[in-house]
Amino acid sequence: MDWSWLEQPSALIPLAGVLGLLVGSFLNVVILRLPRRLEHDWMSQAREFLGPTEPAAEEAPPDLVFKGSHCPHCKHELSPLDNIPLLSFLILRGRCRYCRTAISWQYPMVELITAIASAVVAWKFGFGWQLLTALAFTWILIAASGIDARTQLLPDQLTLPLLWLGLLISLLPVFVAPAEAILGAIIGWLSLWSVFWLFKLMTGKEGMGYGDFKLLAALGAWMGAAALLPIILLSSLIGAIVGSIALAAKGKDRSTPIPFGPFIAAAGWVWFVFGSQLLVLYQEWFLVSGG
Repeated sequence: MDWSWLEQPSALIPLAGVLGLLVGSFLNVVILRLPRRLEHDWMSQAREFLGPTEPAAEEAPPDLVFKGSHCPHCKHELSPLDNIPLLSFLILRGRCRYCRTAISWQYPMVELITAIASAVVAWKFGFGWQLLTALAFTWILIAASGIDARTQLLPDQLTLPLLWLGLLISLLPVFVAPAEAILGAIIGWLSLWSVFWLFKLMTGKEGMGYGDFKLLAALGAWMGAAALLPIILLSSLIGAIVGSIALAAKGKDRSTPIPFGPFIAAAGWVWFVFGSQLLVLYQEWFLVSGG
């Protein structure tokens, strides 16, 4: 089969966007169901350890693939026409067809973000192994960010495969050489681990979760140690701006915990795609301001 037509940006970029819409619909399922399944598994394991005196675990939540989608309010199973990414939300005007309850904006937002990010990645890397792996990188980051934003949890089921995949593709290499990937993963983990313990020793509080260490280690495996400092600085900037706006909008003070994973993921993706351009802009600005 002739795949040469995929080398044309005019065909590849829209195709990646449509694929992103479809994948975004599945990522919504992952964001909603994976934490519930993990919690159910943890409760079952705790019950096995603590003995039969503990209350029986509830029925297992639906799986990620085979169980069809349903309205979270009226529990009515959704038809394929109700599950068309983005389009169904617009046609139904943001309400369930059966109970007319408002549909969460998470669904179209995740689908739209995934579509746009996938199209941008296709524009950046073109057809080939870099695009294939970059799409996987992008989709895992979106799923992990969505879960962390909802539950303040970064599941090992997402961060560790991202880490191992980054180390694996370095053997080819696709983005960085094995030595850079290994060093990036180690420094990524140790940098936030050190900050975590320093903050805890000084304040007695935990400023971040272990999932943040694993996520930054994964980003280091994909981009090497040189990318870690810009990612940390960029994530801190994004977190300060977005976090302050979110807390102000909700009327909460700065002591309210907010998940840091989405900011690390966003900064990592931005540097992954636009890092070289941002570095040139910074150098030009620094030279101009310094000269």
